[in-house]
Amino acid sequence: MRRVVVDTDTGIDDAHTLLYLAGRPDAEIVAITSVFGNCTEEDAARNIGYVGSLLGLDVPVARGAAEPLRGAAHIAGYVHGKDGLGDLGHDRPLPRVTAESGPELLVRLAHEQPGELDLLALGPLTNLGLALRLDPELFTKYRSVVLMGGSGPYAEPGTLLMIDANINNDPEAARAVFAAPREELVMVGVNVTASTILDERAIAALRAAGTPRARFATEILEAYLDFYQNEWGRRIIPLHDPLAAGILLDPTFATAHTDGPVNVRSDGFLSRARLMRTADGLPPAFPYEAAPDTRVITAVDSRRFVADFVEVLTR
Repeated sequence: MRRVVVDTDTGIDDAHTLLYLAGRPDAEIVAITSVFGNCTEEDAARNIGYVGSLLGLDVPVARGAAEPLRGAAHIAGYVHGKDGLGDLGHDRPLPRVTAESGPELLVRLAHEQPGELDLLALGPLTNLGLALRLDPELFTKYRSVVLMGGSGPYAEPGTLLMIDANINNDPEAARAVFAAPREELVMVGVNVTASTILDERAIAALRAAGTPRARFATEILEAYLDFYQNEWGRRIIPLHDPLAAGILLDPTFATAHTDGPVNVRSDGFLSRARLMRTADGLPPAFPYEAAPDTRVITAVDSRRFVADFVEVLTR
């Protein structure tokens, strides 16, 4: 059993992740914190409340960062809809929230239950960066920290990757996360999530299931499908955030990984978190900052994970 604290910028794939976690018998959602990213922080909190009510969750919810540590927030309304759930007009009142902030809740839970909780970060890492300011040893108190973000090692020459949005939205916080001491830090980046595709057949299976979870999961898909059809010419989506949750619960979904230092680097336009290794496994041809080892996922069993995701949401 994994007892999971979820930090989320509750867009469409974040909502799918909450549905997936709630449907897995080996997972317990302990608390949820909101952060900006896929939508505004306020909409993220509203969406936590809405999805939580669908699932019958009664867990602490804390509001977190509305903007990055430095600079202005970038909101991905063109991907997830302005409200983060596809602009379907759901009534989404703010949920009851704790008096403490998201970062404060992350710290308190770790202090109260050291070694018992896993932290799953699905959005920009601002709440985690702020929490590390309160307790620089915070990650040593979580059993593991698993984040959806990063770009893996340097890719083969000529290979392009999706934008590393969660890192790019707050590179300063991400630098603090990858530099912090930890028990275990796992990076599930766009190098692997982009290949974990919910295709037409899987979407049809969700639509046909008729369960409340499957019905909601497909109901909110349209905005996401509208965006990703421009990538592949098909109405299919990658399961970015759900894959990170899947690997937290079942590490065998990852078929290859490399442990090593991760740096956050900018090309002047975008920032990415990368394992400081080339595609050949060699150090990069420039100086880089030393950092504790991060477990960087480099390959996954996409077919088996997608099948599990669909099965959990339809049973």
